[in-house]
Amino acid sequence: MPPLMGIEFLCRVADVLSDYLEGLNEDVIKDNFVIVYELLDEMIDNGFPLTTEPNILREMIAPPNIVSKMLSVVTGNSSNVSDTLPGATASCVPWRTTDIKYANNEVYVDLVEEMDAIINRDGVLVKCEVYGEVQVNSHITGVPDLTLSFTNPSIMDDVRFHPCVRFRPWESHHILSFVPPDGLFKLMSYRVKKLKSTPIYVKPQITSDDGTCRVNVMVGIRNDPGKMIDSITVQFQLPSCVLSADLTANHGAVTIFSNKMCTWSIDRIPKDRAPALSGTLMLEAGLKRLNVFPTFQVGFRIQGVAPLWPAIR
Repeated sequence: MPPLMGIEFLCRVADVLSDYLEGLNEDVIKDNFVIVYELLDEMIDNGFPLTTEPNILREMIAPPNIVSKMLSVVTGNSSNVSDTLPGATASCVPWRTTDIKYANNEVYVDLVEEMDAIINRDGVLVKCEVYGEVQVNSHITGVPDLTLSFTNPSIMDDVRFHPCVRFRPWESHHILSFVPPDGLFKLMSYRVKKLKSTPIYVKPQITSDDGTCRVNVMVGIRNDPGKMIDSITVQFQLPSCVLSADLTANHGAVTIFSNKMCTWSIDRIPKDRAPALSGTLMLEAGLKRLNVFPTFQVGFRIQGVAPLWPAIR
């Protein structure tokens, strides 16, 4: 088996178990070890991946619920495996359940993107890229054939598709043509590299003298995306040489944990003033200046903004 196939299969097993058990941790696996063994038995045949599509597995093995657990206790039969083979196993689109019917046909497409940027202490952008996913929630009767296009597909790199996507239309015209699975699934993932700016800026200033450090941090909007920026947080680890800290902010809440991690929760930037954090740090005896500059980690969320706007047909 090629190494990448093994890694992909392990990722698929983790996704299936998380979907079945509505979460994945040690306790959940112990409580549902029978279903875990049944799923692995269907997903692997003679050491090779066989059935990895969630829709087919759900027809073969019923997900756990309170009723099935009570019946297994009463009857002593803990098996959830169906006696009949799902019809989709012999279909050319095995990821889609057969005979699906809905009163209202609808499909929802969400673009979820995470930005990863590195900015040095002088405010220069060192690295900035976006990791994105196209998540689709499909509720359509029969076997629909959908086409999805983007306004600017040329900026996408390292694309990764769901098996339902036909590769040739994407290779020739950068169009996604696919027969979707039923329900929620990840259609594709991608990266957008070499971005030139970030929506917000953070300007930290730390000066030290005679065993005392003065801290000033400002946060503001650099490029207005046209949508509300919320869930803004600033985190930084205080160096081990800091004995005590007295930090306050003109907006939001400042929390210093026992491990010397400082968290500044801003949420939304007010219109009348720029959020600012200031205060002093007391250094250990014999140390006049702070020799280690802390790394600031900034998180934020913007809903309704993405460089790629999809059009579905």
